[in-house]
Formats: sequence, structure tokens, C-alpha cells
Amino acid sequence: MAAQANHGGTVAGTASGTLLTLFANIHSEDLMKTALLSLLGAVVSFVVSVGLRWVVKKFSK
Repeated sequence: MAAQANHGGTVAGTASGTLLTLFANIHSEDLMKTALLSLLGAVVSFVVSVGLRWVVKKFSK
């Protein structure tokens, strides 16, 4: 049976190179857009949760 070589260094190098390439291609406008959309999503989720809680409380009496 052939001995298997440890390719941990190759995998780590490939993964880190891929991540560095991704970070180099992300623009600040994209980060700002993502932050604003996530904030909007959190606010909408909160408002809907509070509204649904109010509706359930109103109709469960």
C-alpha cells in the first residue's frame, strides 16, 4: 500500500490565497450596502415580531 502524503500545507495555502483574493475584490460600497441591508432586515424583523405579538395578544383574550 502506498504511503499517503500530508498535504496540509497545500490546503492551507490554497484556502488562504482564496480568502485574500476575495478580500481584495470586495469594495467598501459592497460592505456599506450589506451593512445597511442587514440593519433594515433586523428592524423589519423586530417590527413584525412586535406586531404579531400584539395581534396574538389582542385576539387571544
